[in-house]
Amino acid sequence: MFDRLEIRVLPPGPRFAAQLRFWVNGEDVIEGAVHEGGRGPFAADVLPAGRPSLLRATCEVRRLELGEPECTGGCCGFLSVVVQRFGDIVQWSDWEVPHAPASPPPELHFDASQYDAEVARAEADRRWQVHT
Repeated sequence: MFDRLEIRVLPPGPRFAAQLRFWVNGEDVIEGAVHEGGRGPFAADVLPAGRPSLLRATCEVRRLELGEPECTGGCCGFLSVVVQRFGDIVQWSDWEVPHAPASPPPELHFDASQYDAEVARAEADRRWQVHT
């Protein structure tokens, strides 16, 4: 059975620009690993206009930063994961977690077509952009 990814964009607030949250199997990955007060990466950095998202999975191994604690990643470290495609499977593995909790999130395996569709949906949905 495959894991299921949902990408959500939190609107910009007084302190931060719009940020991403990653829900896997109905659970917020960032809150689970970084705890309350942590934040996801800025939407503009991960979903750049006119370019493919860093979330796209290829056969090339790539480490992505998915979040950081409230005190910032420069202080306590970032939540990051290795993303790689193996044919019809996208794998998230080799987690690095701030504060070195007892156990990192498990290795995740996504159906590549569902994963690709969710990344494409997030790339196309630009409602979070604020034009001044």
